[in-house]
Amino acid sequence: MYPDYISAKKMRENYEGNVFSPMGCRSFLAPWKDENGKYKFEGRFNQGVVSINLPQIGIIAGHDEEAFWKLLDERLELCKEALMCRHYSLLGTSSDVSPIHWRYGAIARLEKGEKIDKLLKNGYSSISLGYIGIYEATKAVKGVSHTTAEGREFGLKIMRHLKETTEKWKAETGLGFALYGTPAESLCYRFARIDKEKFGEIEDITDKGYYTNSYHIDVREKIDAFDKLKFESDFQKLSGGGAISYVEVPNMKHNLDALEEVVRFIYDNIQYAEFNTKSDYCQVCGFDGEIAINDHNEWECPNCGNKDKSKMNVVRRTCGYLGENFWNEGKTKEIKSRVLHL
Repeated sequence: MYPDYISAKKMRENYEGNVFSPMGCRSFLAPWKDENGKYKFEGRFNQGVVSINLPQIGIIAGHDEEAFWKLLDERLELCKEALMCRHYSLLGTSSDVSPIHWRYGAIARLEKGEKIDKLLKNGYSSISLGYIGIYEATKAVKGVSHTTAEGREFGLKIMRHLKETTEKWKAETGLGFALYGTPAESLCYRFARIDKEKFGEIEDITDKGYYTNSYHIDVREKIDAFDKLKFESDFQKLSGGGAISYVEVPNMKHNLDALEEVVRFIYDNIQYAEFNTKSDYCQVCGFDGEIAINDHNEWECPNCGNKDKSKMNVVRRTCGYLGENFWNEGKTKEIKSRVLHL
């Protein structure tokens, strides 16, 4: 039984005592009841996400914390404006634009020609503020990782501020604003590349080629699975619009007892988590194991040296799902930097 399945099951079984419900991958939805007072899960959706570049705010502010909070609020207002543009662009949409979604039950069963507006309001659907790089923002302002006592306090303060801001927007508009841990498959590279071009190479921030996903611990930091999950659980519970934590593991088929122990720990300590494992195959020599990334940021078979991506299968978990699509330069560097937690 996979840990993310268990955590999702736990959230449904104990829904009255939980803050959010799983929608898919890392997305969560706030509680919503129909006209009969019953919680509704199916048919709800997200209107869109706008993600804020926390590391850039930290770089500009430097070690001036007051400047950081001032600039953060300015950027948050821009995010709100962009999210409202998304909302307004959806208002007035007819169910006929996608009958499978809006008329035949994929999302709703509206009448022909009916507007989807009622599904956009009153918290039925979410609209999300994404965020990336708690680690780098903390490093920029405090000079330490957010796993230190000082860094943790600052990182949690950022998270609380983001959550409080989305709650304020929700109260002001009646829309389902929520805080969402952006998956950042490509954004981790795009933001880091933009900031490196603008601000130069900054140690532990722009020099890595990627930014760290949401509130996650730096992928290079040596920490065991239990401590990582416990630490990140305090951040995850503040990310009500969506979040996921992971532990990086080797092939565990010969140590299922250890895997079971981590699953039980996940169940007891965190809402939503996963295992990152490897499942690779070289079509040239038949190697079945882990295909590594060499010093030139290329995937290379450790057995025969094959570097032709069309002749290998490389599977990694990057967005809450195991995928085989070969990643951009920044995400490849991030994958290469990952340390094992078990």
